[in-house]
Amino acid sequence: MAFRPLHDRVLVRRIDEDETTAGGIIIPDTAKEKPQQGEIIAVGSGSRGDDNEIIALDVKPGDRILFGKWSGSEVKIDNEDLLIMKESDVLGILD
Repeated sequence: MAFRPLHDRVLVRRIDEDETTAGGIIIPDTAKEKPQQGEIIAVGSGSRGDDNEIIALDVKPGDRILFGKWSGSEVKIDNEDLLIMKESDVLGILD
């Protein structure tokens, strides 16, 4: 992939949740909510602080993250639906 986000933005691939419940009920696509978990694909170089120094991001490619329901902008790169969002939209890193 030949895409690199700028500044404090990250490129995220959504991680699909299970299509069945614990009781075995299959959830149709129309009833599913968009996943709020993802994997970082690429990160920008960081934001500039008040002293004009670059502040590195806390996330790195490969991290599994949790983000807000309406976070980011949806884009299609190499026929894949991805999200671009600011690092501040990331709620946390999943271990």
